[in-house]
Amino acid sequence: MSNRVIIFDTTLRDGEQALAASLTVKEKLQIALALERLGVDIMEVGFPVSSPGDFKSVQTIAKTVKNSRVCALSRALEKDIDAAAQALSVADQFRIHTFISTSTIHVESKLKRSFDQVLEMAVAAVKYARRFTDDVEFSCEDAGRTPIDNLCRMVEEAIKAGARTINIPDTVGYTVPSEFGGIIQTLFNRVPNIDQAVISVHCHDDLGLSVANSITAVQHGARQIECTVNGIGERAGNCSLEEIAMILSTRKGTLGLETGINAKEIHRTSSLVSQLCNMPVQANKAIVGANAFTHSSGIHQDGMLKAKNTYEIMTPESIGLNRSNLNMTSRSGRHVIKHRMSELGYSEQDYDMDVLYNDFLVLADKKGQVFDYDLEALAFMEAQAEDDDHFKLQQLVVHSDSTEGSATATVKIEVNSEVITEAAIGNGPVDAAYKAVARASGCEIDITSYQLGAKGEGQNALGQVDITASYRNQNFHGVGLATDVVEASVKALIHVMNLTWRADKVADCKQKIKLNKQELGCV
Repeated sequence: MSNRVIIFDTTLRDGEQALAASLTVKEKLQIALALERLGVDIMEVGFPVSSPGDFKSVQTIAKTVKNSRVCALSRALEKDIDAAAQALSVADQFRIHTFISTSTIHVESKLKRSFDQVLEMAVAAVKYARRFTDDVEFSCEDAGRTPIDNLCRMVEEAIKAGARTINIPDTVGYTVPSEFGGIIQTLFNRVPNIDQAVISVHCHDDLGLSVANSITAVQHGARQIECTVNGIGERAGNCSLEEIAMILSTRKGTLGLETGINAKEIHRTSSLVSQLCNMPVQANKAIVGANAFTHSSGIHQDGMLKAKNTYEIMTPESIGLNRSNLNMTSRSGRHVIKHRMSELGYSEQDYDMDVLYNDFLVLADKKGQVFDYDLEALAFMEAQAEDDDHFKLQQLVVHSDSTEGSATATVKIEVNSEVITEAAIGNGPVDAAYKAVARASGCEIDITSYQLGAKGEGQNALGQVDITASYRNQNFHGVGLATDVVEASVKALIHVMNLTWRADKVADCKQKIKLNKQELGCV
């Protein structure tokens, strides 16, 4: 049996569906390209039948990504499989992942069918998917609670039907490692054609055991692990990709297993996913948490000064966390910025040097010294900008009355190439600025969540504002970065306004198409 473990990333499917606000196509593509650099073997990037937006995202990523195989999810239904195949057809190679529930509680309570009927649906779905590709994965949803006789039967029949990967999910995070390992071992002992497929596992973290269960599974013969960056996903989340990668790397001598993950991309990918998904990484998170390589105890610090491996079983550099600081000021030339971005792992295709350098100079004048995390933040905001932004902030002036607690804000906004200036009074600078923006733009945005954080350290850190807004029964996530918190807040609002404007454009196009069809008698 091969010692190579296939890494199947589902950040853009299982992870994304758990977010408060859906990602845009551009944001999903950013993450997909980061996953490609990270070296994931397969990336599951969406559920095409679920929405036109998901279909477009899958199609865009399938067209762009070349070094990882792109996969889409489908239920055991022909319409789902058709949508997945159509979205993926632009790729050189792709995988269709189809699934159906197999546990008694799911079969009887959710599907309202007998197990034999479910088995028949599974076999038909696999055979139908094989019409489009020879790379078909089949999942036994809630396998962890499926009677073992039924599970063995389902796996055998799915392989006979043409599935080349069989996924055994602990969908609700119910099993413990000895139990889950036993399920995998039983499958290898009892399914006669098990050698014709790769056995995969997809473990959830409801009891905090997803990584332990996944490691136990590969020790018993599974050779694909399904996971997400930062462990994001439904409920308590999924198996954490970075933890799996570093366990298999750090304990390779004991486990004898390896992956194709480029570990030096872990930190950057984690930060990107956290930023775009508006899901902060907890400080004590293994591998990528802010405290993962921090030592506070005097005894620990003494040990670290004598030999780093006294308390660090891996180095921060091994996951791409470079602690060296290069003194970057407004006197620094373009070559310094280019070199620093290269050291951080960015290629010249990842950013526009002219835009980044101009933004750097503005920030350097404000802060005096710019750090690595500042550059990354600027590059991130540049990547988020759209050429066709309908709303653009040109100027913001705020005056606060500390005695009255009120504030006055004046904003100058470009709205579809027309510059509009408005002022407003509010119960504080952010409130005043938001009211002024609303007057200038004519947009009324219902903000459901406002979070203020910092990128970097110390009093000159960049302020980061994340807002979630509800608009026409959809949630939208906006982010703003600036040395001034009020400016960051306005940038986050404008980001959301542009997202809702694009959503309106899509809705208008759909309505026009519908009306045209009605006029032609098509509907």
